[in-house]
Amino acid sequence: MTSLLNEGVLVAIIAFSRIGGCFLVIPVFSGMRVPVQVRILLVFTLTMALVPIVWTNIVSQIPDDLSGMLLLIGLETLTGFFLGIIARIFILALGFIGNAIAMTIGFSGLPGVAIDGSDPEAALSALISMAALTLLLILDFHHTIIAGLVASYDAIKVGDLIDPRMLLVNIADTMNDAFILVLRLASPFVAYALIANFMVGLLNKLTPQIPIYFVSLPFIIAGGLLLLYFGIPSFLRLFLDGYQVGLRGVIN
Repeated sequence: MTSLLNEGVLVAIIAFSRIGGCFLVIPVFSGMRVPVQVRILLVFTLTMALVPIVWTNIVSQIPDDLSGMLLLIGLETLTGFFLGIIARIFILALGFIGNAIAMTIGFSGLPGVAIDGSDPEAALSALISMAALTLLLILDFHHTIIAGLVASYDAIKVGDLIDPRMLLVNIADTMNDAFILVLRLASPFVAYALIANFMVGLLNKLTPQIPIYFVSLPFIIAGGLLLLYFGIPSFLRLFLDGYQVGLRGVIN
């Protein structure tokens, strides 16, 4: 009985390492707005729920000495961190393109509070990030993350060191997919900014006595917000589709 209890504790610690490493950087749950105590309790609860599922993957890999156990905990934390950072890259790309959209329509001067991080961002970017993260929770993206954690025990065995080449390739491919996705989504705003600023520059050459830039800025902002109003449903839908496809591609 005592031996089984000791094994259960060690299995839970090893499982907690991989799950905790993932939840260190995963979107929403790793945000500054979520208290540390809530995150720890969430990871602990999830560990208790997943231990029976991953028991056979872990119990045979438990080392006999303390140094081996500490090394295994470090490797498992690194593996979970890798899985979490892959999921976060898309959200970082969304925040980047949100700031870019705000800048292109002249709305970047209004400061906003970061939704999923500590760095300041434009109010428009915070609005887009909050809408995307809310929809991700509604669509149960965290269930996909949990399923990926369970599947990772078959893809990356407990105690195995992640291949650096595979790690870099996966991160580079994910960054490539994420930024191509958000650049395509922002293309209407880039085109609008080019056309609007070209017209403003042309008018300024024709009538240099009038401060065209200051006169036209409210109209450029209004046009950009109108474009966002009509385009935000398709913007969020396409982003969520691309995010889920990219996430499932990494998990599988």
